[in-house]
Amino acid sequence: MTSGPALSSPLVSTQWLADYLGADKLVVVDASAIAYTQPNGKPSYFSGHETYIINGHIPGAVYADIIDEFSDPDGRYPFTRPDATRFAAAVGALGIDNETSVVVYDSSVGQWSARLWWLFRSFGYDNVAVLDGGLTKWNLEERPLDTGHIELPATTFQVEEREGFWVDKAYVEGIVRGEIDAALVCAAPPKEFTGEAVPRSRAGHIPGSLSAPASRVVERESKAFLPVAELTTTFAPVLDATRIVTYCGGAIAASSAAFALSLLGHTNVAVYDDSLNEWVADPESELVTTV
Repeated sequence: MTSGPALSSPLVSTQWLADYLGADKLVVVDASAIAYTQPNGKPSYFSGHETYIINGHIPGAVYADIIDEFSDPDGRYPFTRPDATRFAAAVGALGIDNETSVVVYDSSVGQWSARLWWLFRSFGYDNVAVLDGGLTKWNLEERPLDTGHIELPATTFQVEEREGFWVDKAYVEGIVRGEIDAALVCAAPPKEFTGEAVPRSRAGHIPGSLSAPASRVVERESKAFLPVAELTTTFAPVLDATRIVTYCGGAIAASSAAFALSLLGHTNVAVYDDSLNEWVADPESELVTTV
């Protein structure tokens, strides 16, 4: 039973947050990570904590490290989801308990906040929302920022893991073979989908996939999610599917696609957690290119 401000939607506006900022049992979470290019030309990421401290964050916001604290350090691939014990400990360390209303944002296109939102829901907690437009829209509106590190008293967070939020490679193989009735959505960047860009050892996308990049489900300037009518157009080829599985390189952007589908009311969505990192590593797994 939550005692924080009521969240009537998985998406809250900057005005809603400004109105409730500082309310009891409301915790705002910055989940940003920073992209960079390695010397070998491959993309990678590092914690956004330093940027959060120096460049500023929404007043009172705590920082959630998706790369280290909210991923499995022993996973075979980056961003492998944590187990229930690790997730509960990481959430409790942020000062969030089971009576807290949680609003998550990032400084990118919403994929990091969507990932944390998806993790919360997969571990049985629904009183969490994504800030529409994140830090980008907040800054465009010239709303206040604080600098420095915010730390709330640690508490205990109870989880109850739910089924159906994640699928593995074998499940996706079943979709590709036509043995499982589900649609595939690839949220990787457009040039990765076509095979023009090759950030991994092999190029392309999983056969039969719809392209819905994380950058294309938000408005260009504000990074707010597109109106429902436009999202419907983007996802139209799969909306009649019984089930939809989203993926990308490492299941971060895939969470953004899953979040967008939830805004459209689709209730049977899963994320392929190891995504193309795992699929590409198997030379027997088919990839499609369109260049």
